[in-house]
Amino acid sequence: MSDSHSRDPHPSSVEDASRRAPRAQAKGQQTKAAIVDAALGLAAQVGLEGLSIGALAEVAQMSKSGVFAHFGSREELQISVIREYHARFEAEVFAPAMADARGLPRLRMLFDRWMQRTSDEIVSGCIYISGAVEFDDRPGPVREALVESVQIWLNAMRRAIVACKTEGHLPADADEAQMLSEIHGLILTLHYEARFLEMPGAVQRAHRGFANILRLHGARAQD
Repeated sequence: MSDSHSRDPHPSSVEDASRRAPRAQAKGQQTKAAIVDAALGLAAQVGLEGLSIGALAEVAQMSKSGVFAHFGSREELQISVIREYHARFEAEVFAPAMADARGLPRLRMLFDRWMQRTSDEIVSGCIYISGAVEFDDRPGPVREALVESVQIWLNAMRRAIVACKTEGHLPADADEAQMLSEIHGLILTLHYEARFLEMPGAVQRAHRGFANILRLHGARAQD
């Protein structure tokens, strides 16, 4: 006499379950993406330090347990926001510039796209800059995620400057570290002048500053 509990599942039941699993996973990923999007908007207003599961649940119109199920901790939420911000930064700034020719055309495009992104963030704020203020002296995974993201971007800019030397658009002895520091300084100054001090003409001064950096470091005139 056979035991009904030992029978194999009906094939159709197994197939139904296998079809439901990918759909459930996709829905979970969509929900998490929507939560991260809401968290980015919230972080722009209150900073990474101001993010909390409770505040995000209210903004996303979800339960705290629903948000917690996707992240598990406030720290994981903060890191997810940093990674998403970095992905969008790369898509808007880095990726389009790769279509330009190596050397000065690409470096100029990287700066122009960076400036455009910065100009758009004068109202909302930059997570890289606000995060540096919040976590500059606070070791831990959130600070590490911030540092890694900023270093990836600055390394990309440094490679673009080195390519200018390789292509003969800058002198071979041009100091790429100095140029990078000066270019980065323009972006930080723009944020301070435009967002904090609300000084008119900050964007135009940053563009003139970039042209001055290229000239002072011996950039070759482009046709």
